[in-house]
Amino acid sequence: MKLSKSELKSFLDEKYDLYNRETFIETDPIQIPKAFSKKEDIEIASFLASTIAWGQRPTIIKNANKLMQWMDQAPHDFILNAKESDLGIFAEFKHRTFNGEDAMFFIQALQNIYKNHDGLEAVFSKPIKDGGDAKDSIAYFREIFFSIDHPQRTEKHVSNVLKKSSAKRLNMFLRWMVRNDKRNVDFGIWTKMSPAHLYLPLDVHTGRVGRKLKLLNRKQDDWPAVDEITNSLRLLDQKDPVKYDFALFGLGIFEKF
Repeated sequence: MKLSKSELKSFLDEKYDLYNRETFIETDPIQIPKAFSKKEDIEIASFLASTIAWGQRPTIIKNANKLMQWMDQAPHDFILNAKESDLGIFAEFKHRTFNGEDAMFFIQALQNIYKNHDGLEAVFSKPIKDGGDAKDSIAYFREIFFSIDHPQRTEKHVSNVLKKSSAKRLNMFLRWMVRNDKRNVDFGIWTKMSPAHLYLPLDVHTGRVGRKLKLLNRKQDDWPAVDEITNSLRLLDQKDPVKYDFALFGLGIFEKF
């Protein structure tokens, strides 16, 4: 499908407007953090929900809700005060290849981040102060996350952009935290990063639609592809390229474009 730049922008703006609505939340894992109002609760719930956001969406939502219940529906308070004896219940957790050992370490890593590094926003935004963007943020976050003793197997559950991972779930998490377009879907509670720093959460659906629309030529869904498609979207909206995630995802999932 070959459209002129203005036709493509008009088409994607229309689809962004169609899908970036509160009805989107009903079937999306973003509904998990929507249950909270405190900033830290929202970001922790968002991080954990996005971490397991692969597979069937009803299963993702069910398992993310289970994590919130086990954290007494107060994730920040739980993270700050959790002792080893409080983690036993998480040994039973399983979502695809993310298991109890991974869940227990994730809580310990988050505790380290909130007690020793001023929380998730401070960690992700530190590279931005040094002139970086979301790729640098994800790489630095991963370094801090695994800076304490950890099971080797858990490393696969935090994407490594330095090894060309597309980091779909972390890019989605950052979209939730940073974008603030008053549509009540994304939270926009982080102010130290701007939407211009973000990259598209590339998955099989957004990749397929992106290739059909000639936004993406690369065949693999890896970081060079994320870079390419995001740069294409920046030509349509430099300040907020990732808003088109709604358009590409909606076209792929709901319209089978």
